[in-house]
Amino acid sequence: MDRRAYLGSLTAGLVGLGGCLRTGGTEPDETTTERVRFRTETVTMELTVPWGAGFDPEGYLYVTERPGRIQRVTPDGDERELIADFTDRIAHRGEGGLLGLAFHPENPDLAYTYGTYRVDGDLLNRVVRHRVAEGFAPDGVVVDAIPAGTVHDGGRIAFGPEGYLYVTTGDAGDRERARDRESLAGKVLRVAPDGDAHPDNPAEGDPRVFTYGHRNPQGLAWADGTLFGTEHGPDRDDEINVLRAGRNYGWPDAMGPSDDESYVDPVTSYTPTIAPGSAAVYDGPIDDWRGDLFVGTLAGRHLRRVRIEDGSVVDEERLLDEEYGRLRTAFTGPDDHLYVTTSNQDGRGTPAPQDDRVLRLQPV
Repeated sequence: MDRRAYLGSLTAGLVGLGGCLRTGGTEPDETTTERVRFRTETVTMELTVPWGAGFDPEGYLYVTERPGRIQRVTPDGDERELIADFTDRIAHRGEGGLLGLAFHPENPDLAYTYGTYRVDGDLLNRVVRHRVAEGFAPDGVVVDAIPAGTVHDGGRIAFGPEGYLYVTTGDAGDRERARDRESLAGKVLRVAPDGDAHPDNPAEGDPRVFTYGHRNPQGLAWADGTLFGTEHGPDRDDEINVLRAGRNYGWPDAMGPSDDESYVDPVTSYTPTIAPGSAAVYDGPIDDWRGDLFVGTLAGRHLRRVRIEDGSVVDEERLLDEEYGRLRTAFTGPDDHLYVTTSNQDGRGTPAPQDDRVLRLQPV
């Protein structure tokens, strides 16, 4: 047991009232003001690049660390345990490593991870199924041979409302792969829990491909049946998209809005870039946030609240702005509170002595 991982209210801060209204478009230089009073607590700390996160039915929080470990945090907030160590198998190279995590929606003894491996001297990404009760013992490869690299590995996995698994993949540094529908790179995949393609996926190309033309998508979240995705742009036009089967999201030919009707325009885009590393829809006790999209930002160093109505952004707000450094994975828990991980140990941030952390946002 790692009892250094103090859970609960190690750090707590109250944010004041205020407000700023935006209507989408590019990211301006704006004053950060928060309209909702909430407190921020450190759930656990001293992690190494936390990436994927998920709760089991008993309220235990599982967190992947990019070098290849899975940590388990007790529901009462007292202890953390290293539950699995795959550092001898995971290829932690650049942006690759042990990334996304998702629990099977009907069988909590099954969990899935997205990770980078070295096979015959080459890097590849794969989705692996695990037996939770057996210390996350691997129980088969669900999606194999996803192109990998030291950059743009995608890595987010999530089960959709219909029980199928969605997987984001990056172009792995080769932009041409994103528009090649036979390649698994630069895509969002939709597969059954055993890896078979969804029967309603587009017929053209690899049958597991749901959408294509992505550079490095890393966020998935559903709101009222609509699937939203976040994507890293190059030096401009980070995106929030509505993902629809068979559609082309433009990369590498288009970034942000385009005059070409063959590409799907984003709901909104951000220049300067904010590096959106995740997405979560809030349904917790704070009325003013309910139904809004929350995005952890790496370059932006804030948690972004985005309100989308009828396909358009009608309100945005920056939370925790510059308070905790790089923020990656936003997610919600069984208590309906909002959580977010820091990512200051990834080589691009300035770590504080207790980084990296999982933070929880609660109403005052």
